[in-house]
Amino acid sequence: MRNETKVTVGAVITAFLEQCDVKAAFGVISIHNMPILDAFSVRGNIRFVMARGEAGAANMADAYARATGGLGVCITSTGTAAGNAAGAMVEAQTAGTPLLHITGQIETPYLDQELAYIHEARDQLNMLKAVSKAAFRVRSVETALSTLKLAVQTAMTAPAGPVSVEIPIDIQSAFISMPTDLAPLPVPVAVPAADTLDLLAERLVAAKRPMLWLGGGARHAGAAVKRLMAMGVGVITSTQGRGVVNEDDERCLGAFSQNKLVERFLESCDALVVAGSRLRSNETFKYALKLPANTLRIDANPAIEGRSYPSQAFVCGDAALALDGLADRLQGRLAPEPGFLPALREVRAQARKKLLAELGPYAAMVEQLQGLTGRDFTWVRDVTLSNSIWGNRMPNLFHPQAGIHALGGGIGQGLAMGIGAAVAAAQTAPQRKVFAIAGDGGFILNLGELATLVQENANLIILLMNDQRYGVIRNIQDAIYGSRHAYVELHTPDYAKLAESLGLRHALVEDIATFGATLDGAMAQPGPFLLEVDMLKVGGFATQFAGPPNMATASQKATA
Repeated sequence: MRNETKVTVGAVITAFLEQCDVKAAFGVISIHNMPILDAFSVRGNIRFVMARGEAGAANMADAYARATGGLGVCITSTGTAAGNAAGAMVEAQTAGTPLLHITGQIETPYLDQELAYIHEARDQLNMLKAVSKAAFRVRSVETALSTLKLAVQTAMTAPAGPVSVEIPIDIQSAFISMPTDLAPLPVPVAVPAADTLDLLAERLVAAKRPMLWLGGGARHAGAAVKRLMAMGVGVITSTQGRGVVNEDDERCLGAFSQNKLVERFLESCDALVVAGSRLRSNETFKYALKLPANTLRIDANPAIEGRSYPSQAFVCGDAALALDGLADRLQGRLAPEPGFLPALREVRAQARKKLLAELGPYAAMVEQLQGLTGRDFTWVRDVTLSNSIWGNRMPNLFHPQAGIHALGGGIGQGLAMGIGAAVAAAQTAPQRKVFAIAGDGGFILNLGELATLVQENANLIILLMNDQRYGVIRNIQDAIYGSRHAYVELHTPDYAKLAESLGLRHALVEDIATFGATLDGAMAQPGPFLLEVDMLKVGGFATQFAGPPNMATASQKATA
């Protein structure tokens, strides 16, 4: 007989997540996670978004965390279900997202015996360790809460990342007294050493053309960045660092590092401080981007020092604390040359002008998109031809959680990430509209999540760029493989009929002249909308994007 004075471990886990300020979680219900999800339902304090697959659920939780700046939570079953989430966990690991992945596990008496027990996976814990920052198994009823506390602290501690926790079903369903201490553990912050900040300031104080490169690790450092900009420091960002500075600010180059004009400008600078960025391959011409000799780095991860680029000085610490300390030391001492910011503004204008010229007919679409979105929106991007050419750099973003991108390069994650971002917006900024750009090739990978989108009534506009092919791969085939177009042409659904069957609003743009009015109509009502652009009728871009820079040279072209 159930002891009514006690609760299940699943209820304890749920109460703890509430104390972590978790307002929404994502997943798929299963016999191996029901005690937790039953507690979600009974307590009613956490919105559970019913994804159609574990990969989508993890992507949703990832984007939710990025959009709120807090913890994302994904709940899956064990075995195959946990494996389904693995690719999305790799994405969260690449992006440094604080994500808690709770997976069930079979009953403890049968664990690790390879009995072919239902939902059992051989060596699952090691699989999870391979795709997570850390992975834990709850070994007993008594250690369930302490393990969850450690997992959340680990996920949130810089460098942040996804953490998996296995909880056997017999432990989840066991009855215990509700603990009195449900508070999460404090998250340690890496405080920069004063002497390293002194050295950094001395390397920067005489600079006449000082620049600051912001990555995702500096998204919370906006106030300190503004102090440095007021002293005359210019800014460039990675794709993860977009929105830390308002991108219509003429002192910000945005994420235009893959532009030779910008590269020459950076070479002309006599100091560059890189804060919270790994200087990734596809943003640095595979680490060949020429940076100033006086390159200085700030990162909470001590292992970043010397990685990808040498640095003249390194500060291990939280980016906001370090940049604020640097601003304190430079106050009244920094004197950039008068022509520096005008030169930056000119390079910025030329880089944007060049990009718009490369877009051909889509330049008007991008400008209309910018005009209609306003300043309070979230821009989610799947890996697709349109995003590679312009979405990673335009439109302008205006808050540090505005840009969410499948950073690891895997296609098909944008739809689910858009749902996660829209759930976050409903919680933190109900009037904020979320836009997600996707290509038809990637979009179809997680097409089932369209049902989740409609069921959740997420306030998301999907911009589906439909060319009925893998556009980037086809361009690579043109550039390297003698235009042998193998395995890239795609059978594509009739999205109007598909949307109608789901109860999803839909519109098709076949002429860019109608794009603005169509988008305006999509925004007129809340809820989900699928805005499809027929790229075969609109036409191609003025430039042909064939993968990351330096991917291939003429000497590497394949032969028949």
